[in-house]
Order: sequence, then C-alpha cells, then structure tokens
Amino acid sequence: MSAVPTVQLNNGVEIPQLGFGVFQIKPEDTRAATMEALRVGYRHIDTAEIYGNEREVAEGIRDCGIDRTDVFVTSKLNNGFHAPDRTFEAFDRSLEVMKFDYLDLFLIHWPLPAVGDFVDTWKALIEIYRSGRVRAIGVSNFQPHHLDRLAAETTVVPAANQIEIHPYFAQDDVRAFDREHGIATEAWSPIGQGQVLDDPTIVHIAERVHRTPAQVTLRWHIQRGDIVFPKSVTPARIAENFAIFDFELADEEMAAITALRGGGRRGPDPDEFNWIP
Repeated sequence: MSAVPTVQLNNGVEIPQLGFGVFQIKPEDTRAATMEALRVGYRHIDTAEIYGNEREVAEGIRDCGIDRTDVFVTSKLNNGFHAPDRTFEAFDRSLEVMKFDYLDLFLIHWPLPAVGDFVDTWKALIEIYRSGRVRAIGVSNFQPHHLDRLAAETTVVPAANQIEIHPYFAQDDVRAFDREHGIATEAWSPIGQGQVLDDPTIVHIAERVHRTPAQVTLRWHIQRGDIVFPKSVTPARIAENFAIFDFELADEEMAAITALRGGGRRGPDPDEFNWIP
C-alpha cells in the first residue's frame, strides 16, 4: 500500500491529499465502491448531501471494518439550505443519515450569489465548527472576491476551497489566492470529465513514464499541491488512481501539462450558478 501524503489545514487538521470522490455514483453502487476504495488504501472520502449517497458512504465505511477515526469524511451543504437555521438543519441531517457523531470537513457547496447571503451561511458553519461536531469547515467553488467578503465580515478563514481544476483549467489565480491566505485547494473534476486523457501531451508523457494518462494527470495535481479525489466504480480503475506515489513528473513535464489550454471550465461558473434542487 502506497503512503498517501497529508496536507495540514490552517487549524492543524491533517487531510489525506488523495481521496475518493463519489459524485455521480448511484446510491446503490456507492457502498461497494467505498469499500473497494478503502480496501485499496484510500482513507479520505468526499461526498455531499446533494449527491444522494451520504448514507451509502457511511455504510461502506462501517462495513469495511476500518475505524471511523481512520477515515477523513467530507460532506457539503445542500444548495437549498442557504440560511442559518436551515444550515444547522442540513448539517444535523447529514450526521443523522450517516449515523456519525462528527464530520471531518463540511463545505458550503456553492456561493449561489443570487440565492442568499453566503456570509450568513458561513457564520452558521462557524457555529457548527465551534460546537465540535466538525473538525474543519470550508467552501467549494468560491472565487477570490467571495473569499474576500468572508475575510472582511468574519474571523474564520476557510480551511479548504474545493474548485474545478484540471489541465485544461488550471485555476492558478485562485490557487495562488488560496495559498496566500492559508486555504488548502481541493480539485474536483481532476481529469476534466475524461477529456484530458486523450491529450497528445499527456499521452506522450504517460508513455515516457510508463503510466496511464489518468495517473499522470493525478500526479500533476499531487505535485502542484492540490488535494484531489478521483471517482470510479471499477475496481481496477480505483486501484489505478491510487497508484501514483511511486513515480514523479519532471519539472518540464509538469510545465508542459500546466501550459495546456483546452477551453476552460467544464462545470458551471460560480458567479452565475444559482441552481437549487
């Protein structure tokens, strides 16, 4: 089993740099996928209430026989609960559904600029954090101007910011802002919904280092310092995505991948996305 490095969050909590994502995994497939990931060696699972599979993630953790304290679990606030009282309600329901006493990380999933005041929602997360029921709190899909508002109107800096990052959308400006302010950057859609895997530059590097394009892309994230969580329901692919700690990319290979341009975002623009389920 490869040793997964950890990243220290700004409150001292350690988070494994490689995790297992369950976005778009059907609830009926999530328990088995979670158990397989844990069997391979993952100790970090990233879910969200809006994914509809929190319960099955928790079942997989319990059924695999690994102690809860040995698995870092993230969930996120449902977009329909952006008000302080509703934030408390949503967090309580996540704990109830998962049958956990605490979460390791809880995130505001989207800023939703036209829906409500994300600062008030963040203040509710601060109260939850101070209650001791979550080890760290953060945000997802926040841009620097969103983070500037949190800094101006509250006293708690997010521990993490989970944003879309892949070789076709490197987000170096947001990553630099996060780094300057002590916020860990997490990368969702790390392989660009699979679109980067056929890129000639990545394929050529993969051939040279005798790895798959997915492994090269994930290794690029790791060496940049991103926290990353690929997802799959295929056991061979789950294992492949984990096997990225026994090789390194050269500086010129890293630079070549970072220089790729492939059209930017695959997901929504946080300044325009206001969807509520």
